[in-house]
Amino acid sequence: MKSSISYVCEVCGYDSPAFMGKCPECGTWNSLREIKVSNQNAQLRQGFVGQAKIEPKRLSEIKFEEKNRFSSGFSEMDGVLGGGLVPGSVALLAGDPGIGKSTLLLQLALQIASKQTTANRLQQKRDAVVRSPSAVSEVLYVSGEESEQQIKLRANRLKTSKNPSASSGLLLLSISNTDAIVDVIDKLKPKLVVIDSIQTMESENLTGLSGSVGQVRYGAGEFIKVAKRLNITVIIVGHVTKEGMVAGPMVLSHMVDTVLFLEGEKFTGVRILRSLKNRFGPLDEVGIFSMTGGGMNEVKNPEALFLNSSKEPAPGSVLTATLEGSRAFLVEVQALAVFSKFPMPRRVGSGVDSRRLELLLAVLQKHGRLPVENMDIYVNVAGGLKLSDPAADLGICLAIFSSLKSIPVNKAVGIAEIGLLGELRAVADFAKRVKEARKLGFTNIIGADKFKTLNEVIGNVSK
Repeated sequence: MKSSISYVCEVCGYDSPAFMGKCPECGTWNSLREIKVSNQNAQLRQGFVGQAKIEPKRLSEIKFEEKNRFSSGFSEMDGVLGGGLVPGSVALLAGDPGIGKSTLLLQLALQIASKQTTANRLQQKRDAVVRSPSAVSEVLYVSGEESEQQIKLRANRLKTSKNPSASSGLLLLSISNTDAIVDVIDKLKPKLVVIDSIQTMESENLTGLSGSVGQVRYGAGEFIKVAKRLNITVIIVGHVTKEGMVAGPMVLSHMVDTVLFLEGEKFTGVRILRSLKNRFGPLDEVGIFSMTGGGMNEVKNPEALFLNSSKEPAPGSVLTATLEGSRAFLVEVQALAVFSKFPMPRRVGSGVDSRRLELLLAVLQKHGRLPVENMDIYVNVAGGLKLSDPAADLGICLAIFSSLKSIPVNKAVGIAEIGLLGELRAVADFAKRVKEARKLGFTNIIGADKFKTLNEVIGNVSK
């Protein structure tokens, strides 16, 4: 049995037959890792038996069939995916450690197993045929990090697991051998497979420990092949690096059909699911969840998390309308301005970019004529949300002004980008933001349609 050796860059996935100190593709030093692949096993896995005749097809000869999606059990996640899970697709879910990836997927698996088991029982009654237990089990959860007992312990805390049909329709497997997992999938042919996680999978067909470039690429390739061959859905959990990028070779993100990212602060319950790549849906949708003791809960009204329930106006609190994907919702921006005792005043921003905050303070000092050069400025976005939308500029400036002058801004929503010259700039989807604000009863909308400069807004609020 012959083996071939290649060297793959762990950063960009560049493949070279010989070792090089510097990757010619991305320019990274010492990033090439040795991969030893068995040619015979690879050919058997790929199904190369004999010399098959390969001919290209004309585009007009190819028959296209629309994929029948099925729900994940979360409407928020279905919206991010573009309408639900697609049979024959492979999705990669990444996120920081402890953010809730395994909890979300275990709930998803339990919900799909519950629906599928109920449907099978109804079919049994109609057909009067007793199926084998393997025919009822439609969801397979594979973990290379936890044992079956640990998964069971986590499932007991979830509300979804209280349904007996969900527990009976979910199969658990604690193993890290890639080839053995593929054999189990070929035997069971489940509707959904969850791999937790790809960095723990390894195969004896090539050298390297689990998590290496070769093992990750090989495991992802095998799971993609079995998903396409059996027309089943596979969801792979991926780790992230300290920079927040998906761990492993960059080719992993290119191989899968969908890349999802679960983000949020560990000490807050807000979780945001984003789509970084989607071959079957849009990229501008987000799903909002709340992490509780009973698992992940969908948040249909984000304002309940990001707005203060108190109706009394307070200095330093201003609302702004942000856009996450294609959804607009209101958030509360809080600011605190106090006299500084240090030669260099402090500028602290939680949920906002610190460099953007410095820029806005310079505009306030120059064009708003506010004495912020001797003040410590603290800005916080309520609910633990991170704002990167430039439409929040006006809300941040108004919150700082309100705290500095101790003037409450009554039910005002600031929606505008602020330029270096102090002018207000229009933002994208302004009408959608205004509609959301008015739906919640806020009629005082401050934007570029009414005011031209920041100085005009400050003068109007001071009256």
